[in-house]
Amino acid sequence: MPRLAGVFAATTLALVAVGATTLPAHADPDSGSGVDNNRSGRFTTGPLVIAHRGASGYRPEHTLAAYRLAIQMGADYVEPDLVSTKDGVLVARHENEISGTTDVSARPEFASRKATKTVDGAQITGWFTEDFTLAELKTLRAKERLPAVRPGNTVYDGRFEVPTLDEVIGLVQTESRRLGRTIGIAPETKHPTYFDSIGLSLEEPLVRSLRRHGLDRRNAKVVLQSFETGNLRELNRLTAAPIVQLVDGSGAPYDLKAAGLPTTYRDLVTPSGLAEIATYADWVSPTKNLILPRDASGAIGAPSNVVSDAHAAGLKVVTWTMRAENQFLPTNHRVGTDPNAHGDLTGEIDAFLDAGIDALFADQPDIAVAARDAWLDEQVSVS
Repeated sequence: MPRLAGVFAATTLALVAVGATTLPAHADPDSGSGVDNNRSGRFTTGPLVIAHRGASGYRPEHTLAAYRLAIQMGADYVEPDLVSTKDGVLVARHENEISGTTDVSARPEFASRKATKTVDGAQITGWFTEDFTLAELKTLRAKERLPAVRPGNTVYDGRFEVPTLDEVIGLVQTESRRLGRTIGIAPETKHPTYFDSIGLSLEEPLVRSLRRHGLDRRNAKVVLQSFETGNLRELNRLTAAPIVQLVDGSGAPYDLKAAGLPTTYRDLVTPSGLAEIATYADWVSPTKNLILPRDASGAIGAPSNVVSDAHAAGLKVVTWTMRAENQFLPTNHRVGTDPNAHGDLTGEIDAFLDAGIDALFADQPDIAVAARDAWLDEQVSVS
């Protein structure tokens, strides 16, 4: 997948220019994707709940069991993070280094595969999906990534395979037919610049999978995500599916950093940055603290201008990640002192819904769905 210097130069110039509001690259009032054309700042059916890596608060993440449970809990979309195998198959893992999410380190037949690599400028030691064929990867079993935080999930260690993207889509489509409601899928390409550098581009096989399952169309419930920018621009050319620009709270998109460009994530959520995003994406996905900043005590207060500025640019806003454990919550929504105990996630979600977000990622989709539904009921009662 080529990366042209001109793309980065144009991006940088657009980010520093102040111009007219740009409409989304994929505006369609009849879309079933959750992207509409009314610029109201809210989906007509209410804010969406996207199950972050599946119901990862209750099952090991990125397993068919986690996705299935999320669907049963009422999630509108499920999210598979995508990395590549040695033979070019996309599989669902949060990272290409898999020692924390599989039993690979306990498998003597793969001891020699341990390696140290530089991924996005950082040296990492472990076992990497790109060093395994799909057949080899399928012999591994998933395990809980946060065993100290979610010890209950460890009872499922060793039960589930690493699923392919095609298997995740198959599950979603089967469950959609069974339940009589269309469930969406929100794939995220992980480390696309790195995978390009080793000849395992993620974008083309992703689009092929969408086409194979009849999802490369405007009204499919699909959104494609990345923390990088150049690959999203390419996806905008390759597919009709809606696109989400992920935005971290610090640092910069790695593709821009690798190209020597100064643009940071903070630049992306300025009015000019958001207008530029809207030329190739439909959504922007800032981390929570960019929307509801925390004070010195760790409590959230008044919202920033990010949501209103994004809506003015014609973008929908999805934030990440809602997690029920106290350690992940703002201090004014914690309950007790145990960092691993559940706090007031509903209260935090209410604050973000009040701030005008259009969707959210959640590890505990049952709590998020219930909170969203109660919030919608309240809006009706006061209107």
